[in-house]
Amino acid sequence: MIHPCRGMAVPDATQPNGVKLVIEDYPYAADGLMVWSAIENWVGAYVKHYYGHPSQICNDRELQAWYSEAINVGHADLRHQRWWPTLNSSEDLVSILTTLIWTVSAQHAAINFGQYPYGGYVPNRPPLMRRLIPEDEEEKKSEKKANFMADPEKYFLNALPSLLQATKYMAIVDTLSTHSPDEEYLGERHQSSIWSGDAEMIEAFYRFSGEMRGIEKEIERRNSDPTLGNRCGPGVLPYELLAPTSPPGVTCRGIPNSVST
Repeated sequence: MIHPCRGMAVPDATQPNGVKLVIEDYPYAADGLMVWSAIENWVGAYVKHYYGHPSQICNDRELQAWYSEAINVGHADLRHQRWWPTLNSSEDLVSILTTLIWTVSAQHAAINFGQYPYGGYVPNRPPLMRRLIPEDEEEKKSEKKANFMADPEKYFLNALPSLLQATKYMAIVDTLSTHSPDEEYLGERHQSSIWSGDAEMIEAFYRFSGEMRGIEKEIERRNSDPTLGNRCGPGVLPYELLAPTSPPGVTCRGIPNSVST
């Protein structure tokens, strides 16, 4: 099984997701495992319904051509690597699809939508510095060194981006962190009536939707737990990047559904 906290967990059959986190108060991994598991369950139900036998996957020329193109064309520079998963069974297909959906939805949200809350205040995360700290011997004897030693805070502030540079940066980060009013999230489907007429798959999708709603409630509970210092407490932003829904605008909440599940 591939999971979002690779290297940060050990197998443990007693845990709900089959692994135990090395660092328990690790919000990305803790919330990510729940989302990963929900995606995997949904994909598993879908694959099991349409591919009842491994031979169906091996003999599906369109499916095999898609996977071959993803490796040999999409990743031509890595196509000869031996770590590529095979596509010979239902388990292979579930793992591959879960990884793809996770990457373009939850993982993208975790990387992308927190940029403004953490970096929108330029002194907290400057995109560039216009002065360097004096390092070599000549610089250490120079006026720069003297200014730096006399007032390090003033030196730092003068090294920050100009007002114009900072404004441009803030505008870009604001755009990257903004959710649009018409975003469609994992577990949602704005036009469900035209998606599928298969009653079993519609039922499976509603189960998936229910799981995502449960995950959101659990994330809210964790964010109000004072024992979790990485997501609750003075000066700590609640970790909402993997919350399944989000209002429009600049917010650290939400998972944009970039692929059709």
